[in-house]
Amino acid sequence: SSAKEYYSPIRLKTKNPKEILKELKNSGIEYLEFRSIDLNPFSEIGIEKVDLEFLHLFILFLFLKDDEPFEEKDYFRYLKNQEILANRGNSDEFRLICCEDKSVSPKEYSMVILEEIERHLKNIGVFTSKDESTLQYQKNKVLYNTLYSDLVLKGVRTKGFVKFHIDKAKKFLLEMKKTPYTLKGFEDLELSTQILLKAAIKNGVKFEILDRDENFVYLEKNGKVEYVKQATKTSLDSYVTMLIMENKVVTKKVLEKENIIVPQGKDYFNIEEAKSDYRKYGAGTVIKPKSTNFGLGITIFKEEFSKEDYEKALEIAFKEDNSILIEKFVKGKEYRIFVIGDEVVGILHRVPANVRGDGERSIKELVEEKNLDPLRGIGYKTPLEKIKLEDPEKLFLKGQGLTMEYIPKKDEVVYLRENSNISTGGDSLDYTDDILDTYKEIAIKASKAVGARICGVDMMIEDIKNPNPKDNYAIIELNFNPAIHIHCYPHKGKNRNLGEKILKALGYIEE
Repeated sequence: SSAKEYYSPIRLKTKNPKEILKELKNSGIEYLEFRSIDLNPFSEIGIEKVDLEFLHLFILFLFLKDDEPFEEKDYFRYLKNQEILANRGNSDEFRLICCEDKSVSPKEYSMVILEEIERHLKNIGVFTSKDESTLQYQKNKVLYNTLYSDLVLKGVRTKGFVKFHIDKAKKFLLEMKKTPYTLKGFEDLELSTQILLKAAIKNGVKFEILDRDENFVYLEKNGKVEYVKQATKTSLDSYVTMLIMENKVVTKKVLEKENIIVPQGKDYFNIEEAKSDYRKYGAGTVIKPKSTNFGLGITIFKEEFSKEDYEKALEIAFKEDNSILIEKFVKGKEYRIFVIGDEVVGILHRVPANVRGDGERSIKELVEEKNLDPLRGIGYKTPLEKIKLEDPEKLFLKGQGLTMEYIPKKDEVVYLRENSNISTGGDSLDYTDDILDTYKEIAIKASKAVGARICGVDMMIEDIKNPNPKDNYAIIELNFNPAIHIHCYPHKGKNRNLGEKILKALGYIEE
């Protein structure tokens, strides 16, 4: 009925699928679609990377190989060979009809083709040691009867058809549940970037990794190009906007001009001046670097503190930056509000790093066990970060009169930090549907005040049910590169699909 209804093992695809013949004539082939590849039931995603690499070599070979005359008898010979292979497998007992009506075993025929591929690629000088390994993997499957079809037959004969496949499905389901968040082949990237790439794949946006270490990607669809770093550094925000949010002192002054409540405090540019002001501060004091994210270098004293602990906190903060802020602690719980344009797309309450006692193990042992959770990792490649036991944690425990060797009572919760950043081992709880619109509007206003289209607003709220925000909230920080993975894979709550929302803001997904 139309050209698009023509099905073959290899289909010629064009930019405009509605007028295939016209597009082929005017613009040529956009890409080839291969339709005759069996799914591999031994791979959790249906195909292994080594087999994709082989297909690449095979396609190169097809381009290089000279065409051969094709007659009607050849067509029927190929059909007969397919029937033999489908019904009899790779056994040497059966023969295929090869060229010039010679009969060969499936193994012999396969080896002839594999060696021909190798010879052609070597002749044009594109055959690498990796290619040799890829081809050897295929040769071994043929020679040692380990083709996937051989292994399936063996498994079915041993367990039965249904049990063999159900067991495989259960195994892969368990594996998937351990790390449902990863994008196969891109596990080395930050999880937020992986989520953005997943959304790009689903929505037909082409991408290229420009710098893996920097998580820098190129996006393109229908001629629209964007460069994105770490999922949320985009062309939507200006450089000066980033600089404002990076500088906590400037951020506070900008927000104050818009009558948005922020904690009161003072900034210091040298440690000696800060040390001399020890007596100005008491219970309810926050010491933090001026220009860092992820909760690095922050110490919070809810209770009275010693001069020694105060100076230790200053050292921790100055280690992260050459200037710091000392602020009044704001009561309430901290919420990360993710703003894109005029919309709040996700809200998390972040619970500080903690352990729950069992009456037997020490804090140190409980941390080690909690860190075994596959959701916890290092370097923002997992939904949660491993809990550390370093100077900030030791200082916070000391403030509670505890050490790492303390054994908490059964169900006793011990907090290891005051700040609740996921990057310092905190837990994430989704509150997107529980926060009143009043506080969402304040977050949007704060984002607009600094000119940000994408912004992570850290807001302290004492009572989320109080419709009157006066004296009930304060914005403690704005983040120019907010992580999206914490909203997509919270410790508890819904996936807010921020990858798709970023693509929508960039103009790749229509309303």
